[in-house]
Amino acid sequence: MDGASLNAESHLSNKLKWLTLFRILFVIILLVSIVVVQVGQSPSPPASPLLMVYGITAAIFVISIAYAFILGRMKQTAVFACIQLAVDTLIASFMVFMTGGFPSPLTFLYLLVIVYSSMILFRKGSLIVAALCSIEYAVIACGQYYGWLHPFGFSDTMSTPGAHVLYNVVMIAAACFSVAFLSSMLAEQEKRARNELVSLEDHLKRVEKLAAVGEMASGLAHEIKNPLASLTGSIQLMYEELPCHPDHEKLMQIVLREADRLSALVTNFLLFARPPAGKPKEVHLCAAMDEILDLFENDAAGLRQITIERELDSGIWVRMDPMHLHQVVWNLALNAAEAVDGPGVVTVRLFSVKPDKACIEIQDAGAGIAPEILPSIFDPFFTTKPRGTGLGLSIVHSILESYDSRLTVQSGPEEGTTVRFLLPRIAPPT
Repeated sequence: MDGASLNAESHLSNKLKWLTLFRILFVIILLVSIVVVQVGQSPSPPASPLLMVYGITAAIFVISIAYAFILGRMKQTAVFACIQLAVDTLIASFMVFMTGGFPSPLTFLYLLVIVYSSMILFRKGSLIVAALCSIEYAVIACGQYYGWLHPFGFSDTMSTPGAHVLYNVVMIAAACFSVAFLSSMLAEQEKRARNELVSLEDHLKRVEKLAAVGEMASGLAHEIKNPLASLTGSIQLMYEELPCHPDHEKLMQIVLREADRLSALVTNFLLFARPPAGKPKEVHLCAAMDEILDLFENDAAGLRQITIERELDSGIWVRMDPMHLHQVVWNLALNAAEAVDGPGVVTVRLFSVKPDKACIEIQDAGAGIAPEILPSIFDPFFTTKPRGTGLGLSIVHSILESYDSRLTVQSGPEEGTTVRFLLPRIAPPT
């Protein structure tokens, strides 16, 4: 099970714990209120038609304790939640039936079950619970009307007109579905806000980590680059001016090649640590990305067996350094192409998500990123590629930070990977 699934299971488990506590408190309050109301009435509570309600509330209390005991040992938390909610609808119907059925004052219990079901199972689950409550109430009302059901301690005859019964059933059903829709809408908004908050927290932690590494990297890169340049220059001079044995010449070529590779690595590290401010200007995104992708497809590093599919909306302008845009799109497209084993497709999309935002999305059909390494992909020098440096995404992240943007990654095993980022739109230049 991946980290996201574990977090979802843990969050659902916490909700069920609170539901169990709420159920116990509600039963206690309900039982006390019934006793208080009945104390001043005649006959006494033991002889009251509500005698069965006392037994039901006691049973609910016992069931709640059993739920709390089972919850810690249940692996399928979502299934357990569905079972609890289904049982709660039956309990609510039984209490409605035992307190008069069709005219029972406890029909509000249906709405209560629907409200907390929307917090646990969201819209789809709450609508199913609303349907169950509506059907169960309709069965009780119709059963009483036709004389099939007789609530304990109440009159066997029902003088309510059939039209009134039908109207009441329809209104209860409408109330159930209305509450389900509204409460689930609020629950989903809360879920989206919570997910966005978690994403923002992860982003801030990533920024703090990269900032700390960047400060150290900046000084370290300069300290390495200067002596490396001297070393490369000295070897180059010796190679050009001194006669060498073929074996020595081969060794010098190896030194120069590896020095160049190390210099490129230090340059990328410095770019990650302190990306240049650049010179932002108005950029027509569709045209600029077409140019970048044309170069990418024709370049050897672009992996010619990859087909680039473009879905680019025209008319979108941003203010950005063209070189920064080139580096970001190129690195992301290269990562996507390298993720595909053999011939495949990389889809690049450009579209508006808000009146003032443009979204660039790059999707591959590769093997995806394993959940356990997904949190580490932005770490400097972290790579799963045999010849990778692990700085590509770190550089992209640093560049996007300078434009108040952030890269989001959605991936899973055998599902491919989708990366996207937003840029502020501007009005087309006149």
